[in-house]
Amino acid sequence: MSTEEIIRQAQESPDALLACILDTGEVLLTNGAEVFRVEDTLNRLCLAYGFSNVNVFSITSSIVLTVKCASGRIVTQTRRIGNRDTNLRKIEQANSLSRQLCKDPIPVEEFKQRLLEISQLKNCPAYLLCLGYALISASFSVFFGGNALDSLAAALSGLFVFAVQYFLKKTRMNGILQSLLASAFTALVVVLLVSIGIGQAPDKITIGNIMLLIPGISFTTALRDMINGDTISGLVGISEAVIKAIAIAIGFAAVLVQFGGIL
Repeated sequence: MSTEEIIRQAQESPDALLACILDTGEVLLTNGAEVFRVEDTLNRLCLAYGFSNVNVFSITSSIVLTVKCASGRIVTQTRRIGNRDTNLRKIEQANSLSRQLCKDPIPVEEFKQRLLEISQLKNCPAYLLCLGYALISASFSVFFGGNALDSLAAALSGLFVFAVQYFLKKTRMNGILQSLLASAFTALVVVLLVSIGIGQAPDKITIGNIMLLIPGISFTTALRDMINGDTISGLVGISEAVIKAIAIAIGFAAVLVQFGGIL
């Protein structure tokens, strides 16, 4: 099928195509892409398929897309965005697909199938993530002055951080409450490890664990959104990141102070 025929069919029944384009935006936004990247990608895709007067508005929790068809019909679709995570592989695949479509548009059904394949990409295996949590926690503990035992305790408690976060995500609990509970339970593990002789400095161990929980990527993405002029999205992202950081601090501090872990 020629490009002209594909565009003609898209113009005749734009709803299915716009739904696919919004799916692309959802893949990007739910996996950690900046709002600017989402809006730019959707705008380019709409223009590639022959729409005009393209207007895309996106924040961290919603996407609104309005286009004008060749017939003069105005079509608007919206998409509510739920939980967000970080998966750079899916972002890269969605970006690659959008670039291909801008050069050579494909039929809607093939578009939908390609997006389905991207959305079903498997995440990093749990055992590798678990190992990463342990190594990162242990490394930061040593970096901030901990000894070998502190590093071991940080690695063990880092494994617990992964287990708690994995379980809490399954419950679809509020992200801020997840951060609070994860930090509190991890602090309990740190106190327990120190009490049985694995680790000597709860503060150094805790620092390693905190680094696993701090929403650094979310904060950086929000700052970039603000720099790009997306003030609303930036403020929302920064506010969420700061509140999560406060929740993490409260969770650790409440437990450690209660048990005398940092005194």
